[in-house]
Amino acid sequence: MVLFLLPPSETKRGGGVEGTTLDHAALSFPELTRARRSAVAAVVRLSRDVDASMKALKLGATLRSEVERNRLVKKSPTMPALLRYTGVVYDPIDAEHLDEGAWLWAAEHVAIHSALFGVVRATDPVPAYRLSHDSRLAELPLRGLWSRPVAGALAELGEPVVDLRSEGYVDLGAAPAGSVYVRIVSDEGGRRRALNHFNKKTKGTLVARLLAARPVFGSVDDFVSWARADGIVVEWSGDELVIVSESVLGG
Repeated sequence: MVLFLLPPSETKRGGGVEGTTLDHAALSFPELTRARRSAVAAVVRLSRDVDASMKALKLGATLRSEVERNRLVKKSPTMPALLRYTGVVYDPIDAEHLDEGAWLWAAEHVAIHSALFGVVRATDPVPAYRLSHDSRLAELPLRGLWSRPVAGALAELGEPVVDLRSEGYVDLGAAPAGSVYVRIVSDEGGRRRALNHFNKKTKGTLVARLLAARPVFGSVDDFVSWARADGIVVEWSGDELVIVSESVLGG
């Protein structure tokens, strides 16, 4: 199989399934449990000082409520990770309206790299929280916490990763050998340029198309063949895939 690894988002849907709370045993990649517990404990401790939290998390005055989310992260209700995250990457996926078949495919093929929980699968139950790859936890630098455990967990899968993360999250755990990093570009009359906003939208739309088609992949080559057959412009060079945004978005 092939794992599609998404970045998280700053924004997250509130609420969750009534009666649930954070359960480390319910999360995939159990080898990350120790690091997860350390990260959660550090974030809860930090949340006791609102001003320090806002500085560490780089929050503006209108986002003070995010500190409260972190204070209650052990007690607040959970929901599937793919449903929890919102924003430009996740809007095209529209997890609220996925059918059962799409959820089953996502459970096997889609994961998200969280700064708080490391890598989680799409269906793993997570609470609302606020933490980014560049958040400053003085007592617990995130790169030192995650880079080796996440890289090890991904390597243990024994399957290639189509890496849709930002470079900041790649620094928190490299994908294993045989994986490919995705770069999104725009093609303007044969001239290629990197994208920002549409980079994220393209990644989300690509995953949405995968969830609708639910193909079976045994390798990255299978994915590339599927993408090209579906009209997506993909160029494969070594450990990198270049995808033309317009061919995904239909522009």
